[in-house]
Amino acid sequence: MRSLVFFIVAASTAAAPQGAAIFESHCASCHQTVTGSRTPTRAELSNLAPEQVMNALLRGKMTVQGSVLSTSEVRAVALYVTGKNWAAQPVDPAAGRCSGNARPFAPSPGDWNGWGVDSFNARYQPHPGFQAADAPRLKLKWAFGFPDDTEAAGQPVIVGGRVFVGSNGGTVYSLDASSGCVYWSYDAGGIVRSAVSIVKFTATSRQKASHEKPPQWIAYFGDYHGAVHAVDAETGKLLWKVKIEDHPAARITGAPAYYDGRLYVPVASSEELDGGSPQYECCTFRGSLTALDVETGRIVWKTYSIPDPPKMYKTNAAGTKLYGPAGAGIWSSPTIDAKHKRIYAGTGNSYTGVSIPTSDSILAFDLVTGSLLWSNQLTPGDNWMTGCPKSPNCPADPGEDFDFGSSPVLRSLRNGKQILVASQKSGMLYGLDVDQRGKVLWKTRIGAGGALGGIEWGPAADDRTAYAAVSDLFQRDKGTPGLYAVRIDNGEQLWATPAPDRNQGQMSAVSAMPELVFSGSWSGRLRAYSAKTGEIVWDFDALRSFETVNHVAAQGGSFNGGGPAIANGMVITASGYGFVGGKPGNVLLAFSIDGQ
Repeated sequence: MRSLVFFIVAASTAAAPQGAAIFESHCASCHQTVTGSRTPTRAELSNLAPEQVMNALLRGKMTVQGSVLSTSEVRAVALYVTGKNWAAQPVDPAAGRCSGNARPFAPSPGDWNGWGVDSFNARYQPHPGFQAADAPRLKLKWAFGFPDDTEAAGQPVIVGGRVFVGSNGGTVYSLDASSGCVYWSYDAGGIVRSAVSIVKFTATSRQKASHEKPPQWIAYFGDYHGAVHAVDAETGKLLWKVKIEDHPAARITGAPAYYDGRLYVPVASSEELDGGSPQYECCTFRGSLTALDVETGRIVWKTYSIPDPPKMYKTNAAGTKLYGPAGAGIWSSPTIDAKHKRIYAGTGNSYTGVSIPTSDSILAFDLVTGSLLWSNQLTPGDNWMTGCPKSPNCPADPGEDFDFGSSPVLRSLRNGKQILVASQKSGMLYGLDVDQRGKVLWKTRIGAGGALGGIEWGPAADDRTAYAAVSDLFQRDKGTPGLYAVRIDNGEQLWATPAPDRNQGQMSAVSAMPELVFSGSWSGRLRAYSAKTGEIVWDFDALRSFETVNHVAAQGGSFNGGGPAIANGMVITASGYGFVGGKPGNVLLAFSIDGQ
């Protein structure tokens, strides 16, 4: 044992100089020391375990950077930036497994399926299984720990008595909703942050004639390598896996949307973060929406958010070739409009000095053909990347990173007219007319906006009101973090509840049910608000350690990304985000009335 300890310490000590050199040459330009960037600082990286850094470089967020390093170099930089040795004991993969016969898998209308419950992405649960008056009695029922993680930001879904959730470790889990025990786990080979969409499978005549029993329900999700997975929802068996985007920085963060035999998948990228390096030939990624056949994964159509491919347009001060146009990633689940046979999506910023008309826009595609029907660019000229305004790759007149990073919400007004409620990182909410090519009917400012400000992961909406959380991190005196209620017919603000701590905004997606709204905060608090008045009626502090059903050491942290799933008397959410000044965490929390 003594010799083994000596070897580990010696290996770590020997790796330090090499790791420092690798970090300075490959990493330091992006991982700056100023908190507020969208990349973790050097100090924040030290909160990680070396296994987590290796995972990010070899199969996670940083695979573009990791691809130019050898495995030994990856190990060296992982040891250097964390200042830690390798974990002594691996997690027992059998811990927390369900025993006995599985409960029947029976999806119902009261489930929370996919990102937004329904194809309209309203994030509104009309049949929650408990009353708003019972919210003060919500108590923790169980907790599940994600191994080797400091980020738990995926959107869980609750379908058929099971919870489906992806992880930064690249594992997708199917848990029992009542107890949290594990039915199955699936190794996706890369980060899975998108919500899982469960679809009932209709067997073809060929399959009916075969001897193989076809799956009854299929779970679909995307990963950070631009691949879509289809697995049997009851067993976790892989049915097919299709890579829909070859760009090395591509990632799928939005849940696939299903309609009439097709799966619609959005693609975004991390290239705006990679572009901060003077040696990187920025940028060549274009956002896209792809339609797949649900049975086979065959690509039916693929439409880029930027029609023209990138071309070299200049060189930077280091002599590196720069390309454009690029960007306009689609970060969140698209929204289905079956009435008009359309699908809507919001886009992010442009990455380069070549301006484009479809960044920071709401786009409408034809469901059948994929043709772009119309676009409404609500913030032109938002050309941004990491390191602006100092990076040599930065556009001459950089924007402010005002993505439409959340799903547009499709709602019907009392007169039958349909409206899209779109939320932006600028701090603006918009009401758009779907019958007039996205014409702005109203706009309401509720936040100051910024790269980590405004409305990050989106609102919830019932038939009359949209409920939106404002982040405004690092905005100091001009920020207005909190929760807001706005009429969807005219944009009138009904109420506002400021964040109890002005420096701790609310980034994660909002979830709603009759008379109740849930919103998680950067400070690690999950709160329930009265939908009528905005009064806080329940407050849970997740900043602590939890005993978990799978015996993984787990800590709650900042809430970011997906919001709570509400179904069958339960509220389930992930907690933890250890970057850009957030509190790390790796836990999935399940609440019910009195914890029963």
